[in-house]
Amino acid sequence: MAAFVAVLLCSNLIGAAKAAEVTLPLLGTVTFGAGVLFFPISYVFGDVLTEVYGYGRDRRVIWAGFAALVFAALMSAVVLALKPSSDPFNAGYQAHLEAVFGNTPRIVAGSVIAFWCGSFVNSYVMARMKVAMAGRALWMRTIGSTLCGELVDSSLFYVIAFGGIWPHHQLLAVVVAQYLLKTGWEIVMTPVTYRVVAFLKRQEGVDVYDRHTDFNPFSLKP
Repeated sequence: MAAFVAVLLCSNLIGAAKAAEVTLPLLGTVTFGAGVLFFPISYVFGDVLTEVYGYGRDRRVIWAGFAALVFAALMSAVVLALKPSSDPFNAGYQAHLEAVFGNTPRIVAGSVIAFWCGSFVNSYVMARMKVAMAGRALWMRTIGSTLCGELVDSSLFYVIAFGGIWPHHQLLAVVVAQYLLKTGWEIVMTPVTYRVVAFLKRQEGVDVYDRHTDFNPFSLKP
């Protein structure tokens, strides 16, 4: 849980403000949010938690991440609203803080809502597929659940944050690029996911199947 929340906060606070470019063969120059390099790791954590401990445990971790994002947004708003000291250093520092952490309410709302919805979709699909497939083909379940969760996450965030601001074609292009990058990360991380899942199951002696689980996202029962 601690690692999950740390990755979530860092990817939203450190990387979200920077648009980066990379030149790829055949595709040319691709522009993406720098946070996309690390945010998908939170989905790897979600897959591992659901696979080993079940949907109920992952649900509590998702709520912990949600609370951390809300607190970070509130703290940023309060810190930026405080009047800086009148000396030149703090006057300049305030401008830098506003540039990095002064996200608009739409971006903050998009980030929080998209994370919450996408994470629960990812966990739900992962849990259902595990039962349906009798625990086989972990790679198919991790990638399949991420395809669903990241689709919800990417679509909701950009529609909420930039719908009506960006042209429709630009909005669609960015959503598709982010979606492909995020799901690509999941595929690359599959061998790591296998090792972590195997290690935890062996050490903890736990392998939960959500056959009778209440999937209500607002319940906090393990």
